[in-house]
Amino acid sequence: MVGMDRNPVSPQNLNNPIPLYHELREHEPVHWSEPLQAWFVTRYDDVMACFRDPRLSAERWKFFEYQIQGLEPETIREFMETTRDQMVMRVGPEHTRVRRQSGAGFTPMKLEEMRACIHHTMAALLEGVRERHWMNLAQEISYPLPTRVLAELLGVPAEDRERFRRWSDMLAEFAAPAAGASMLDTARRANQAMVEMKAYFLPLIEQRRAHPTPDALGMMVQAEALGHMTAGELVANAILLMFAGHTTTTDQLSNCVHDLLTHPEQLQVLREEPERVRSAVEESVRFHPAVPFVFRVAIADVELRGQRIRAGDVVFLGMAAANRDPRAFPEPDRFDITRDHSQHRHLSFGFGTHHCMGAGLARRELETGISLLLEHLPGLRLDETRPARLKCHSLNFRGFDVLPVRW
Repeated sequence: MVGMDRNPVSPQNLNNPIPLYHELREHEPVHWSEPLQAWFVTRYDDVMACFRDPRLSAERWKFFEYQIQGLEPETIREFMETTRDQMVMRVGPEHTRVRRQSGAGFTPMKLEEMRACIHHTMAALLEGVRERHWMNLAQEISYPLPTRVLAELLGVPAEDRERFRRWSDMLAEFAAPAAGASMLDTARRANQAMVEMKAYFLPLIEQRRAHPTPDALGMMVQAEALGHMTAGELVANAILLMFAGHTTTTDQLSNCVHDLLTHPEQLQVLREEPERVRSAVEESVRFHPAVPFVFRVAIADVELRGQRIRAGDVVFLGMAAANRDPRAFPEPDRFDITRDHSQHRHLSFGFGTHHCMGAGLARRELETGISLLLEHLPGLRLDETRPARLKCHSLNFRGFDVLPVRW
């Protein structure tokens, strides 16, 4: 496209990135972005290759060091020290060890046990709005559902969810800063959130040490007692599970509902064949992922499609762009809940050793949430009197701040 703006964080491209995905994927699949001083990879096979390449490291805290250049170390010390202990920032055997201990509460058996909790929580949320016949779904359903479910899984008080929300927003602002944001202000807020979250989790951890419990946090405490995790890794990954598990699922649930309501013929298929809900969720996660990009840091030079990615360069892996690659998905810009995902799988949950540990829980929340919405709110539709408002200020998170619906 002649003269197309290729800046990934321009207002136009943040609002609707699909044309940019097409442009880069077809004409410059390994693209150097001068405004962001980073590489962008957009073809399915290339993104898969990057996920597999150990020269592209998940030790992303090194990127945070780049972000905070010029700031006093104390401004962000607690955030940086805690982040280094999180499994998503580790590689190799260290990543495997911490992930294994943090994931004890995410086994298939445990997740199946969570279905009843998800169902009960969603039903209660719908009961609270049913007679009103309108709501902002993003705030009244999509936000509280994963927060309450995670609170149950971890064994923390659900009534503290507003604090979780505030902390998560502050961490997300720094992890994926909006274009033009003050790094000093976002760093200070992220550091304060980390201080407060550690202060919140430490007494809970002490309670588990004194009185062991079978929830996910209790299992991590047992792993620490056996010497499989350090105290720092324990609290850092408890924070990670609460932050990552609710931020992304919140956005994805709104995205799924919006996709269905803006494709009425597909919504009708799902109403007539409710057993297709799993396929509908997979298609929406492919079509509009809540996390369009993740990034890696090159620890050695990498040649890709004739481009030299140098050690130290940041590389954004475009899962959302790869999910619409016609080489992998026939008619990729068509939303089709009957699509066969067995041949090529979407990359929205990542790939390989860093595949999202919470994917199983997220899928169960999305499937149950969509099913109960359609069952309990017949006639569900977008509210034509109030506009939706996208959350699209950064590359890393995409959802809705406001999604008004009626029934």
